[in-house]
Amino acid sequence: MTAFDVASGLALAAWACLLVARGGFWRADQRLFDVGPGPAAWPEVVAVIPARDEAAFVGRAVESLLRQDYPGRFTVELVDDNSRDGTADVARKAAAGVGAPERLRVVTGAPLAPGWTGKLWAVHQGLAEAACFAPPSAYVLLTDADIVHESATLRRLVAKAETEQLYLVSLMVKLRCEAGWEKLLIPAFIFFFQKLYPFPWVNDPNRPTAAAAGGCMLVRRDTLADIGGVEHIRDRLIDDCALAREVKARGPIWLGLAEHAFSLRPYDRLGEVWRMVARSAFEQLNRSLSALLGTLAGMVVLYVVPPVAAVYGVAAGEGFAAFAGVGAWGLMAAAYAPTVRLYGIAPPYMLTLPLAGVLYALMTLDSARRHWAGKGGGWKGRSYS
Repeated sequence: MTAFDVASGLALAAWACLLVARGGFWRADQRLFDVGPGPAAWPEVVAVIPARDEAAFVGRAVESLLRQDYPGRFTVELVDDNSRDGTADVARKAAAGVGAPERLRVVTGAPLAPGWTGKLWAVHQGLAEAACFAPPSAYVLLTDADIVHESATLRRLVAKAETEQLYLVSLMVKLRCEAGWEKLLIPAFIFFFQKLYPFPWVNDPNRPTAAAAGGCMLVRRDTLADIGGVEHIRDRLIDDCALAREVKARGPIWLGLAEHAFSLRPYDRLGEVWRMVARSAFEQLNRSLSALLGTLAGMVVLYVVPPVAAVYGVAAGEGFAAFAGVGAWGLMAAAYAPTVRLYGIAPPYMLTLPLAGVLYALMTLDSARRHWAGKGGGWKGRSYS
């Protein structure tokens, strides 16, 4: 047996194990539905939106929040993080346009404090203002300025939290998937996130796995107070998962996939996806060289070996390599299929995961390069070394 046979056999075994022993992450079946009539009394909720130069999107985001069919009191607070494009004015016009200007409060953010990432600094200020703006609120909805929520989103989030006594309920909203690069890379991004943090494990209170999606997180107000707000995680680039770990240490959480809440932000060009991933991929690996090398080796086995073995094995008449390569690629496509269906793209995209995997491996390597060059996680005109 050649080394090539060994590699292809290892890839086949790895994909078989992922499908069987990784919590069924690939099923993409954790969804938020209506859960009965909901609580007898609907608690008050305040939304906090950190926004920096989001004039292109924030109007629709604010409108979608103010049009929620939530039966309880719900107010929206936008923290304008030193924007230069009129973000605050667009938000105010949107609130007036739906006849609810009194339900929106715009907070002018202070300059970035040392030791904080920009988003968490804005959230921190928003939480402080919410203590005065909406003091009785039982929940805080942390959401982004480019997210449009269907009208039932908040009602379903609160009903889920109240019915199941959850401390945090989060939705991975649908990212935009229209352009060619988006179709190649965005569903793959969601697939990789599910593989890294299997949602059924996140939702199992007996497992330590914790994760959340920063675009939509409903958190109990008293839990936030118990963990000291977001100050403890003030320097984290992957702030949503860091917050989820803090919260799950105190009680159960839930993470699911959204079907009708979505992000407006486009990723038309490869460079836009590249920057999004490269800003935090090495942070995900705790900036460890050994973790980076192990990740790259794993990506090669999982995503490079199967198609290469399939093509080489068939062309060269290498029976085992062909069998193992085709088998591994087939299992990979089967695992990817539910996420491809979620995004409504053509079935042939199930076969493109190897190419996406190679590109994401390169983005991860570039993230490490940026860190070693002292550039840190650059975003919105800021760089965190």
